[in-house]
Amino acid sequence: MASLLEASITGEMAFNEAVRRAEQRSYHTYFDTHVVEEADGSYITVDEGDYGQLPMQVIDRIYYTAQGRLADEY
Repeated sequence: MASLLEASITGEMAFNEAVRRAEQRSYHTYFDTHVVEEADGSYITVDEGDYGQLPMQVIDRIYYTAQGRLADEY
């Protein structure tokens, strides 16, 4: 039972770290930055502009989106 709890906490920490990275990245891009869950339960961040239109299999695994905040207007 403890290992299930530890896995849950570890997964939550990994998700929170990915969200933090996405939020930080969002200040330096025009594009949305997504937190995507991998097959092994880990999380990655993906800038939407890096890949053009995202494939549906990636869109289905998006858990969080940080809106791009870079602006040219003053």
